Amino acid sequence: MLESLLPVNVLIVDDNEAAADLLQELLTLQDHTARCTYTAQQAMDAAAEERFDAALIDLTLPDFPGTEVARRLRSAAADRGPRLLVAISGFSEEEAAGAAARNLFDHHLQKPIDMGELSAILSAPR
Repeated sequence: MLESLLPVNVLIVDDNEAAADLLQELLTLQDHTARCTYTAQQAMDAAAEERFDAALIDLTLPDFPGTEVARRLRSAAADRGPRLLVAISGFSEEEAAGAAARNLFDHHLQKPIDMGELSAILSAPR
């Protein structure tokens, strides 16, 4: 696995709690910090409380879609919202969203997430 040059503070938004918790553990092993949220509202509350460098957002959440989370994070004050938004989904990028989602997210990762690819995304200059 690739290691990031600088630690990143990551917001994880996924209603599959086991998957979110495992992803948090893997990111912590790479010296990142991560906070798990399991609903869109929890994600919005966390983003209001803490500054994140990146957000990994599941596209299908129980309360409202991940695309809406991304839209709200993008519209948040520029200095408060994460600069990097990554869609995570069981579907491929073509299946998961349309042009609207592609414009909201910087990257799309299909589950199960390839940690090497995620590490490369997190280590890229922002």
